[in-house]
Amino acid sequence: MNPGDVIALLITILLPSLLLLYVIRRWFTYKEKQLDVQARVSAERAAEYAVSNTALEQRVRVLEQIVTDAGAQTAAQIEALRPRIGEQPLQSEQGLLG
Repeated sequence: MNPGDVIALLITILLPSLLLLYVIRRWFTYKEKQLDVQARVSAERAAEYAVSNTALEQRVRVLEQIVTDAGAQTAAQIEALRPRIGEQPLQSEQGLLG
């Protein structure tokens, strides 16, 4: 083998190997960034669910308290929530009533 053959062999093997390594490295970098973005989105979604769950738990506690209280207290609380005659219903109730 003469020196020209060795150089040609190195170019034939070395350049494609380096190119392949470069492409693989770029692909792994892309996948890492993609996973990072996905993790951030999942964390944001989990935080939203936590806030929603807290509000729902609070509402359930109120309902449990109403259900477990004495009958007279329950009736008084329900009546206290209803609008009085001549009062304007709340905007959220207007959509339900009419």
